[in-house]
Amino acid sequence: MLIVSHNLVNHDFPIPKDAIFRINLAWISNLEILKEILEKHKNDDIFLDLPKNRTKPPNNRYSMKELEPIIKSHTNIKYLAISNVNSSGDLSTLQEYIPDNIIIVPKIESPKGVENINEITKTLGSEKIIMLDHDDLYSSMLKSNDNPENFQVYIKKLVDFCNNNNITLLRTIGVMFGDTEKRVSEYVK
Repeated sequence: MLIVSHNLVNHDFPIPKDAIFRINLAWISNLEILKEILEKHKNDDIFLDLPKNRTKPPNNRYSMKELEPIIKSHTNIKYLAISNVNSSGDLSTLQEYIPDNIIIVPKIESPKGVENINEITKTLGSEKIIMLDHDDLYSSMLKSNDNPENFQVYIKKLVDFCNNNNITLLRTIGVMFGDTEKRVSEYVK
């Protein structure tokens, strides 16, 4: 499974044929822009990424009540990632808004999320996918004064759990840097 950022199209990168187009709502400054992107990519499978409890910029926030009609009217949205999932309870309040055809993808970004991975994945449907944010996991560890040496322990625990339970684990593979970004307001409000 290859998921590519919607930011690539701002730089005229072609989207690989079998890639899934990821729209990170943290980077979407209003829902009209989201609708425009979805319309432009109506023939692509969409991986919508909802930042919940995000503290780093950019930090646009949308409720599931706001997103529900958009999600229901765009059947090409196949996946919905939810940030900062630490327990199954973090997903239960959102599930009433999400149609059955959408695969919920919890994003694991803390040691607590890693420790509760069995409970979290039990709430998922038949296709089980989770996402690991390495950077946020490490930041969460530092904030809670966890020993940095445990970073590899948490990752190994998550990888082993996914391998042993036939769960797809999505991990970041590199990032893109450039000198053309001009949207300062997307970072600081």
